[in-house]
Amino acid sequence: MVNILSQKIFGRITNYRKGPKAQYTKECLIELETITSDSLAGKLVGQKILYKDEFKNLFNGKIVGAHGGNGMVKVKFARPVPGQAIGGIVELVG
Repeated sequence: MVNILSQKIFGRITNYRKGPKAQYTKECLIELETITSDSLAGKLVGQKILYKDEFKNLFNGKIVGAHGGNGMVKVKFARPVPGQAIGGIVELVG
């Protein structure tokens, strides 16, 4: 099996983590390109994620867990991510 972290992995922010009455703007759900199962997503817990917006602002986050069975991950960012970030590209920086 090829090491997951040996290649560049990109993903897309799909949504904020939401509850019945609130959405948590520091936590996002991210779909990564090559990760297709929850077992692969679980191996990425603790890895760093980087999002750069159109104004060159950097948002650093950390993968805190898998979400569902299709390889999505939950990421907690250091500061809230703007709404324009939904659909934006992120990079796994290890």
